[in-house]
Amino acid sequence: MTSRSVTALFTGFTIAGNTVFGLLAAALWGGGDFAGSMAVKRLNGTIRGSLLVVVLGHALSLLCLSGCAVGLHDAVPHGIPMVWSVCGGAISGVALVFFYLALASGHMGSAAAVSGLICAALPAVVSAHTEGPPGWRRLLGFALAGGAIWLIASAREGASRKAMLLSVAGGVGFGVYFVALKQGGTVGLLWPAAAARVGSLCMCSLLLLIFTAQERRHPPPMDSVTPAICRSALAWILGGATLDTGGNLCFMLATQTGRLDVAAVLASIYPAGTILLAAAVLHEQTSRQQKLGMCLALPAIVLITL
Repeated sequence: MTSRSVTALFTGFTIAGNTVFGLLAAALWGGGDFAGSMAVKRLNGTIRGSLLVVVLGHALSLLCLSGCAVGLHDAVPHGIPMVWSVCGGAISGVALVFFYLALASGHMGSAAAVSGLICAALPAVVSAHTEGPPGWRRLLGFALAGGAIWLIASAREGASRKAMLLSVAGGVGFGVYFVALKQGGTVGLLWPAAAARVGSLCMCSLLLLIFTAQERRHPPPMDSVTPAICRSALAWILGGATLDTGGNLCFMLATQTGRLDVAAVLASIYPAGTILLAAAVLHEQTSRQQKLGMCLALPAIVLITL
């Protein structure tokens, strides 16, 4: 079965596919963000470390996507869709670096809340212009989802100004990337995702070379980065790359089987996955506010899918 036939299999279930794949993208992206932020923390939470995590993770993702695309004879996008994919990938790579730095700063909840709300809002505005008004039920669902995202991800401690600026920049980049995935995924599924990885790899590799050259002039202390820590970081990178790639494919399927705003708002609930993993792996306590947000997400999903 080719990827084109896989996509066609779900186009008959527009609403269900739009919802299911949007929620799957949220779950996978939440796990990927947690893994990526853990890898960045292992590398001292530096810009260079964040760039290295993105470059290695997206290189692994590109190899996997390219191999699957060749094996499944996926359609190759040309012209404007290819430009959307590559440029969107370049923007998303930089946005992910900003987001990882914000998460690694110790304000994971606040950073995820701000970026989640922004990256949901931008595609919703674009979708209203290109696909028409979403209707009052979905608008109410979007409002409830926005409140749920904030309650789920907002941390008890206040984030620094730097963390907030990084979160805003990351959210804007993710919002643009959501729109780019919709436009680039009009032809094929795997090759557009691979093209986005090419864009992010080129951009982040260039930035990594620049920062590496600067650090050679003023080398930072790296005594705490031991071989064991590097192996641990690589394991987190591998896990994050796998989850992030799956999230991208699910989001593209969500946009191909329904509206962009529905897919983007549902996928932007990804902070819930990050919080639940932090509770399971790091034994962080889930607050009453976060539990309320998760409960509020349920009627939001129902209203969005009506």
